[in-house]
Amino acid sequence: MKYDYSKEYTQKCRELCDKLCLDHVDKDRISVIISKGTKTRRVIARIHTLSKSLQLGMNERPFYVIELITEKFFKANEEEQTKTLIHELLHIPHNFGGGFRHHKPHVNNRTVEEHYKKLKETENQEDLEVAPEKLH
Repeated sequence: MKYDYSKEYTQKCRELCDKLCLDHVDKDRISVIISKGTKTRRVIARIHTLSKSLQLGMNERPFYVIELITEKFFKANEEEQTKTLIHELLHIPHNFGGGFRHHKPHVNNRTVEEHYKKLKETENQEDLEVAPEKLH
């Protein structure tokens, strides 16, 4: 396996947190890596964190890393990539304590679709607000 830090997708996740009002996420304590060479067949992305014992032993606050699986993630279209990022961000609990929210009832197709719809509405609203400036 080979891993690389992704400045581009880290920034995209941080922007998603802003647009989706995921205010509980400490954007300075999340990052995205890209992995290559995995043998997984079904996973497109996954989220990692420091265990509580490592946090305490290292005297560190929680930190979350989203891993994008090259062989799957980059074959998906832009919409599916965005939904995947939303899915992984939804695993971060409201206390930002280093644990994870479970798929049921918090992270599933319904919740991802709701957040994606909210994102599109936010982006459409931003486009409408910018449009008058384009006329001048």
